[in-house]
Amino acid sequence: MSFDSAEFRRVLGSYPTGVTVVTAQCVDGPAGMTVGSFASVSLDPPLVSFCPASTSTTWIRMSKVGSFCVNVLGADQLDICTTFASEVPDRFDGLSIRAEITGAPVINGCLAWIDCETYATHDGGDHSVVIGKVVGIGTESQSEPLVFLGGNFGTFAEL
Repeated sequence: MSFDSAEFRRVLGSYPTGVTVVTAQCVDGPAGMTVGSFASVSLDPPLVSFCPASTSTTWIRMSKVGSFCVNVLGADQLDICTTFASEVPDRFDGLSIRAEITGAPVINGCLAWIDCETYATHDGGDHSVVIGKVVGIGTESQSEPLVFLGGNFGTFAEL
């Protein structure tokens, strides 16, 4: 290869992504993590994907549940993004949540939520590729989305 991991990260950082928090209701309580690799996969059946680091202790806990919820964050929820990307012991402390079909936490006030049953998990190098079958969806807010680009957070600007 004519590039290293730093160059790979820099180049891929040119592509903007939305910001989500993926949650699950684990046996020992709720778990969640910030994820920027969320994508739609299929309309029929309705499938979505995300890619957690294979070594993530949060993902290791969540992977045993068999279901999860993708919470799409708004620009006013950067604090939630940073909390769920940190090592804070109780990431849900003070957060208003509820459960929908799978029992995974839905963050009240997020832009949208996508409740899923785990459909498949694949090896993706140093990450896992998780495919979820969508069993419930909804919107919560009409605020601007939280966007990540080039190592920075921002919002969407219409042309």
